[in-house]
Amino acid sequence: MRDIDVVVIGAGQAGLSAAYHLRRTGLVPDRGFVVLDHAPRPGGAWQFRWPSLTYGKVHGMHALPGMELTGADDRRPSSEVIGAYFTAYENRFGLRVHRPVEVSAVREGEGGRLLVETSEGTYATRALINATGTWDRPFWPRYPGQETFRGRQLHTANYPGPAEFAGRRVVVVGGGASGTQHLMEIADVAAETTWVTRREPVYREGPFGEAAGRAAVAMVEERVRKGLPPQSVVSVTGLPLTDAIREARERGVLERNPMFDRITPTGVAWADGRTVDADVILWATGFRAAIDHLAPLRLREPGGGIQVEGTRAVRDGRVHLVGYGPSASTIGANRAGRAAVTEILHLLEREPVAAS
Repeated sequence: MRDIDVVVIGAGQAGLSAAYHLRRTGLVPDRGFVVLDHAPRPGGAWQFRWPSLTYGKVHGMHALPGMELTGADDRRPSSEVIGAYFTAYENRFGLRVHRPVEVSAVREGEGGRLLVETSEGTYATRALINATGTWDRPFWPRYPGQETFRGRQLHTANYPGPAEFAGRRVVVVGGGASGTQHLMEIADVAAETTWVTRREPVYREGPFGEAAGRAAVAMVEERVRKGLPPQSVVSVTGLPLTDAIREARERGVLERNPMFDRITPTGVAWADGRTVDADVILWATGFRAAIDHLAPLRLREPGGGIQVEGTRAVRDGRVHLVGYGPSASTIGANRAGRAAVTEILHLLEREPVAAS
């Protein structure tokens, strides 16, 4: 067992931001704090994105604190661009991320410490920054007959790009950014596509200003303050009406259908008797927070989420969640990383983070 002041779980945007601010306070990696990441290489969840998601298609990648991302080729896969950026960032600031390391549980220890149980041993820590994101918990809705479907079912988390859908009849489920991107790519090669969503998609015209962004974040933040599971910021902002989306709507690609009622061996069916045959059902139905390892601490509220004030878990002030709820955007993750460190320094009785 190793004693350490702060453990950071996750080396995506939020985790690296927190590590940067811990480093600036004078805490030394592997002595004052440690960053644990289960992924095989730098890049956070970005490293698992499909190859056709080029950097030019990414909706707003905010730079990590202290180092801009410059000269990126919009035609390169975002997984490569951001993976290289995160690698350079970790090296520049000497963050010494431990990977691949699996965290199985966080429990109460002795002397006010938390025990972080991992595949490389146990850490006894005074404070924890949880930055595990959502990529590891894809959400699969359940519908009657799902197990009888004879075709292929896959989730955005396993989306391979459009080539594998050539000549197939594909049902795409989900009205978010991923669902529309998948649909527009697949429509060019598939025999037939059908788009279904639970709600009518909401399109947003014009620039998304600072006031609108603050309002969207406030809506998500209100949920976590009540201890409800967070919604993504995108879920309350609507879909940006880009030229590509306008063109797809004109071609009939984005012709939305209401959610089907059941799945059949050969496709999907609605209560009114309508059916659609399909070879593939692609679930672009989002993700949930990957926080099961925190279960022994009993942080969840009756509403199913963890009640958070700022970044601090209300039920345990030693635990901070960054990249959770309102801080799930890249700029929000940066701010949350700094805010968490500021509070943790008070807990450790150190000086606050210097202004940048």
